[in-house]
Amino acid sequence: MMIFASILQPHNLPLLGLLGVALLLGTIHGVTPDEHTWPITFSYAVGSYSTRGGLRAGLFFSLGFTLQRAIFSELSYFALTRWMSSPKVEAVVYIAVGTLMAISGLVMRTRGTTIHLLPFVDRILPPLDARRQPPIGLATLHGLIAGMGTGAFATILYTTISPAMPSAALGWLPGALFGSGTMVAQIAIGAMFGRSMERRGLSLDSRSFVGRTIASITLGIGGLVFITSAIFTLLFPHLAAFSISTGINVPNLDAINLSLLMVIVIVPIVGGASTVYAMRKVKSQEALGGISQLNLHHGT
Repeated sequence: MMIFASILQPHNLPLLGLLGVALLLGTIHGVTPDEHTWPITFSYAVGSYSTRGGLRAGLFFSLGFTLQRAIFSELSYFALTRWMSSPKVEAVVYIAVGTLMAISGLVMRTRGTTIHLLPFVDRILPPLDARRQPPIGLATLHGLIAGMGTGAFATILYTTISPAMPSAALGWLPGALFGSGTMVAQIAIGAMFGRSMERRGLSLDSRSFVGRTIASITLGIGGLVFITSAIFTLLFPHLAAFSISTGINVPNLDAINLSLLMVIVIVPIVGGASTVYAMRKVKSQEALGGISQLNLHHGT
């Protein structure tokens, strides 16, 4: 416990120690339920309906996230953390993330095509059956925007580690390492979510239908949750800042607050309900003779 406490308060550490803490904090951040990572990774990973697809979802999201963290880490070296940590900035990030989630859900539900934002990355990854894949490339843009939000982990990174770098030339490095740690965790979590779809014993067409249905509903409703939370934060900042301690000395788990409630609503509640709906739908379709191409295309 004392070791973990020192990680959360990394003062008076040498350069390599600070960089190691940045990497470790990023990994811990990736495995704890965070509103900026879990809902998005879950949606794209489940929509990819396979372990490999889930791995790609976690990777693409984390690439954008890592780039953003490196940029903001450099900015924090120049003492711009106070502006970045503003609740109003967080609300704007929520709106941007929510809007992109809603658009992704709509695209996934109506067209279900793949959007390749980083084709050079896509070429070096293991190949996938591209039929009816979700817009996985949007996960990169999602990561870039979602990473602009701040929290306990980002606060430690921006206020303690990044400003302690010996020069501006290294100011970006803690953020890049933090993002890399998150990337490892999100790749594993994405693969886990994708594997959960792969193990359901459904045909490829049925898995595609179920995956895209869950993902489109989760992204769509999740986007509305983000936007609603942003409006609530802007209108009632004191109420939005409520926090009930859980007694767990781990950021993202140490309190019941708006961020944790968003994760709960989007992943287990919306994701769970859409899973039940999709499975019932696909079972009824299979009983009638199989999933039709028309149903797969429209997600109905």
